Amino acid sequence: MSGDQIGNLIYLSVLGAALLTWLLVRGRLNLNKMAQHMAAWVLIFFGTIAAIGLWEDVRSTVLPRQSVFGEEGRIELPRAEDGHYYITLEVNGTPTRFVVDTGASAVVLTARDAQRAGLATGDLVFLSSAMTANGSVRTAPVTLDSLALGPIVDRRMPAYVNGGEMETSLLGMTYLDRFARVEIANDRMILQR
Repeated sequence: MSGDQIGNLIYLSVLGAALLTWLLVRGRLNLNKMAQHMAAWVLIFFGTIAAIGLWEDVRSTVLPRQSVFGEEGRIELPRAEDGHYYITLEVNGTPTRFVVDTGASAVVLTARDAQRAGLATGDLVFLSSAMTANGSVRTAPVTLDSLALGPIVDRRMPAYVNGGEMETSLLGMTYLDRFARVEIANDRMILQR
């Protein structure tokens, strides 16, 4: 259990004890009514705990997801809560999450994602560098066998592996330039071939 979870448990326990004390003091003359109120508060308490525990599952089914319209060559991405657009593509057949970055000139993989995609990260030669918000980082050029989302497949895709720490792989302009239209409207990014 993490420190935040312990703190939340203590807070909820103190709140529950305060409510129970209030019910006992207020309803000491009418035990039947007090039992009804206590049952209602117990249900509210456990309902709240269940809602908190299931929030991630509920959120993942309620929030919009990326949509692929293969026949039309169109991809639609919803804006995430942090304001960015994310897409999951298959890199050499391995699902990989990217943040769409129009400020990045190329596709840049984290070392972890490159390894998962079957690239020999131990053999990479970091010949180039890139300027990021955190300063200069070393990069190694690679060629991806495939970068796919459903029926939309790009083969022999040039990319880089980042030699520094990076949380999420970047989908930059070398990929976005393959689309005839890139549009942002109504909290959705639309990529059209």
